Amino acid sequence: MGCPIFAIASWRRPGAFFVVIDKLTNAEIRRLKAEAQKLKATFKIGKQGLTPQFVQGLNTAFEHHELIKVKFDEFKAEKKELAPQMAAQTSSHLVWLIGNVAVLYRPKPMTPAGPGDV
Repeated sequence: MGCPIFAIASWRRPGAFFVVIDKLTNAEIRRLKAEAQKLKATFKIGKQGLTPQFVQGLNTAFEHHELIKVKFDEFKAEKKELAPQMAAQTSSHLVWLIGNVAVLYRPKPMTPAGPGDV
């Protein structure tokens, strides 16, 4: 997978960083969709909507998983607007929006090799 990730400092907000992710290829999207079909929705958007706590929970989940399924229990009419917002706020890709489920992908950052790693 050729998805290099790098951080860029924001000139509008000192100290703020965001991640730039290369566009996914069609083959990568097909593979991710196939993987997503096996997953259950790990997050549900309920009455509170897309809160900062919800986004923080997604970011925490992305530390352990690259692919996350989010189900819209509420705000079903706004899912086409909320799904891209979720992807933007978590620096992830919106892989798929089907029915009331969105699939988000963010590759795990590569960890630098330590002195004992070969």
